[in-house]
Amino acid sequence: MDDLQTITDLLFSPGEPMTGSPMTDEQALVFARERFPYSVFCLVRGWRWIDLDVSEAQRIELEKTQRQPVILYAHSVVYDSSRRWDVGDVVRTSPLSVLEEGFLFRSLNTTYLMLGDGQRKRAALETVGRIRF
Repeated sequence: MDDLQTITDLLFSPGEPMTGSPMTDEQALVFARERFPYSVFCLVRGWRWIDLDVSEAQRIELEKTQRQPVILYAHSVVYDSSRRWDVGDVVRTSPLSVLEEGFLFRSLNTTYLMLGDGQRKRAALETVGRIRF
């Protein structure tokens, strides 16, 4: 399968259903502002939880920096507190540090609120690295 087809399948074909927060965009924004008044946060919809296929050496390196072989890809940014992305932009996160409450995906520098339903997929690290914005 060629690279384009592999990426297209990853981003658009069905995966294992996952449930994020049922909050509305407005409720999530109030929640995030109260919960993370001094932290960077981003509200996302249309998200994909991507488990990365990594080597044992890569897994060990991630663990040394308190990260896991998981990233989040979202088709739609609802709100970004630091204005890195506009409403409707796509976003690919850095690796997961911790998942809280089933919908708070924390990387080392941002908390992503996974709103609505999403999909869980598995992909090679190289495939994710080929995604261009």
